[in-house]
Amino acid sequence: MMQRPRRNRRTAALRSLMQETTLLPTNLILPIFVADGRRVKTPIGSMPGQFRLSIDHCVELGREACDLGIPAVALFPVVSDAKKDPRATESANPEGLLQRAIAELKAKVPELCVISDVAMDPYSSEGHDGLVVDGQIVNDETLPILAEMAVNQARAGADLIAPSDMMDGRVKFLRQALDRAGFTDVGILSYAAKYASALYGPFREALDSAPKSGDKKTYQMDPANRREALREVLLDCAEGADIVMVKPALAYLDIIAAIRQRVNVPVAAYQVSGEYAMIKAAAANGWLDGERAMLETLLSIRRAGADMILSYFALDAARALAGER
Repeated sequence: MMQRPRRNRRTAALRSLMQETTLLPTNLILPIFVADGRRVKTPIGSMPGQFRLSIDHCVELGREACDLGIPAVALFPVVSDAKKDPRATESANPEGLLQRAIAELKAKVPELCVISDVAMDPYSSEGHDGLVVDGQIVNDETLPILAEMAVNQARAGADLIAPSDMMDGRVKFLRQALDRAGFTDVGILSYAAKYASALYGPFREALDSAPKSGDKKTYQMDPANRREALREVLLDCAEGADIVMVKPALAYLDIIAAIRQRVNVPVAAYQVSGEYAMIKAAAANGWLDGERAMLETLLSIRRAGADMILSYFALDAARALAGER
């Protein structure tokens, strides 16, 4: 007797019944670039459809995301050069840009989960995620700077703080700092397996945060390494991470799948700026169907095992998924 798997694909209704992986707006997190000023909406050249937004626009976007069923936003501050220094001092300013954005979003869209980035690079005149001493990114001296940053963000109202720096031991250090400050309910979404990728270029343009010298290969991971990712993730889980993340997503689906099999905490993945830009550029040239490519890539990240996806496509994907229902 011939096996006929096509029977299960014969109609749309059958295909719906057989679908193994789902993609819903509740699986998405919208990254937002926050800028100073009011009614500011500056296009990002390498990321068509994305903008640097003042806080008032961020609130409007947060409300739109929430109305579409997207439960969370991740905030990244665009800090002026005048406020940058080697120790990222501005990151601990209680009235700083990111803290004000967090507070405003929580006040105006309280049901939205607000995720805040913890790393020195947006605030550092060196453009690195850690403190630079004599040309080296030093690990242990960076941790107190990150801790002060995280506590300030928690005080502003962040639901999750997201260390993206890849310093060793930072999850435990931040957990202890948050607990001492009384923020035991603030979670840690750790960039646990963050690779030294070529796909971050548009993001660095958006924040003007590229390293002024050297690269990030001494702290971000080698794209050739898989076992090392598992080691990083298990260490972060042992230190108290509530969620672990893989970044980028599409070139690292095998890493997402391997991590999903090894940990019991939720797994996030970041469809990064370069992944977004490639799809947008190909669609603009008529080389592929942009909406189908968007949904297919997001579904592939879910299929690999990601519970949640940070994606600049989040709004467009949520609208497309609403249209499918």
